[in-house]
This record gives sequence, C-alpha cells and structure tokens, in this order.
Amino acid sequence: MKTEIVRIGADFDRYAELHELILAAFAFMDGRIDPPSSAHGLTPSSLRQKAAQELAFAAIDNEGLIGCVFLKPEATALYIGKLAVHPSAQGKGAGRLLLERAEATARQLGLSSLRLETRVELAENHRLFAAWGFAKTAENRHAGYDRTTSIEMRKSLA
Repeated sequence: MKTEIVRIGADFDRYAELHELILAAFAFMDGRIDPPSSAHGLTPSSLRQKAAQELAFAAIDNEGLIGCVFLKPEATALYIGKLAVHPSAQGKGAGRLLLERAEATARQLGLSSLRLETRVELAENHRLFAAWGFAKTAENRHAGYDRTTSIEMRKSLA
C-alpha cells in the first residue's frame, strides 16, 4: 500500500497512536530546544480536541499511522502546526504528501500562503522547509525569553 493522506474527522479513533507518533517525531528536539516542545503537553484527549478545532490529516501506509499535520486557517495564510513524520518513515515522501495536502487545502480556502514556525536551533528543519519553497519571514520569541526562539517561514502559493 502506498502512503495515503486521510482527514482526521469525527470517526478517527487512533488518538493514542497519533500521540505516540508526534512524540516519536519530535523526540530529536529534546535537549536541543529551549523552551521544550509543546508536543510534551499533548495528550490523546487534547489531540482529539485540536482535531475538532483545526483541519487535521494523517499519513497512513502498511506500517500504520506514519505522519500527521494540523492546519489552522488565518486571515491570509494556512498555519501548519504539528507536522510530524515517524522517524522510521522519514525521507520516504510522507512529509511532502502532507504539505501538498496543506497547499491544496489553502487553495480551496482561498488563502495565498502557507505559514509555519520552527525552532531557531533546528537548522536542518530550516533547510528542509527552504527546499520545499518556504522562506524566512520573521523571528519570534516565546513568552519570558529575551532571545529569538523560533523563526516564521512562509510559502507563497501565487
């Protein structure tokens, strides 16, 4: 079975597996980023609530649930959050398929760009998103920090 992208809707019942996937995908950040990833504050229950409030998609193949993305419409952009691909599936195209779904969703909603934030310490993520057509547009800081903690990147869909 090739990778399939499916909407996480009301009938989705794999939130414990989704939670484990996100924690596994974000584990490489532990000890590298400050403040720690918000992924640590997620639970299967909070993911169910997040999926009800946002547009969420899962990547599924023969191995099961291998990736996800949460999308939140803004005034002119579609915000990409919790884009995650299980470490065992990275580099095989699931992330690209999830981003393609995000682009299609943004176009359906009449939004002109995709927006995401990535931690300043994760230079490899910056390079990956740049290769996917994103450009740095801002530097941000988490509450209580006097230094840049994340960068914003956007991809124009024009």
